[in-house]
Amino acid sequence: MTAPVFVVEQLDGVGPEYVLDGPEGRHAVSVKRLRPGEDVVLTDGRGHWIEGVVKAAEGKDRLVVMDLESVMEEPLAQPRITVVQALPKGDRGELAVETMTEAGVDAIVPWQAARCITQWKGDRGLKALGKWRSTAREAGKQSRRVRFPDVADAATGKQVAQLLAKADFAAVLHEDRDYPSEPLATAELPAEGEIVLVVGPEGGVAPEELELFAAAGAKAYRLGRTVLRSSTAGTAAVSLLMGRTGRWS
Repeated sequence: MTAPVFVVEQLDGVGPEYVLDGPEGRHAVSVKRLRPGEDVVLTDGRGHWIEGVVKAAEGKDRLVVMDLESVMEEPLAQPRITVVQALPKGDRGELAVETMTEAGVDAIVPWQAARCITQWKGDRGLKALGKWRSTAREAGKQSRRVRFPDVADAATGKQVAQLLAKADFAAVLHEDRDYPSEPLATAELPAEGEIVLVVGPEGGVAPEELELFAAAGAKAYRLGRTVLRSSTAGTAAVSLLMGRTGRWS
């Protein structure tokens, strides 16, 4: 098993020993119950990381890490995968962020689609966005990533169209017997560049949004015979793309 990952805001100047304290230290000592001799990874979540060995656990929230030598950087994965996620109901948005992060998504864009029941407005919207970002961070740690996905500010339909227009592969997951779509499993994918995938709300992508996205160069795709929920479709699609692009090889 790979070593557990803990977040350090700044890796410059870390080593040869470092004291991990605060919430991260508490998690290491009181939850993970790490002991001397065990391996750990410290990361800034932006692709930089450093390996070390536990020297001592002190109290309930201090972990002394030694043998910290050189900071390494994980190269950017290709192609980069961004999911535009329509806002699901309740805490299903956090479920979507968690599982897409575990699958390896590079960026998540919250989208206030026309048919979304959930509305992100004012302080409530800021709080919800904060939960999505916190979820991405925790899921990144849990899945032993050192480059966590970016969670952007909530986007409008026009802003989503701009993202799609710049993509090397632009797709909208859409299942409708009256609207033509192709299997995502057989789509021709780029070896590098940017893949942008739109996941609509439970009520589906509205016709005017489909027209807007089509004008930006996006085509409609489907995953299979079954219809997934908005909160799980993105993860299924990211998993498919990870396998097809070789990022899971």
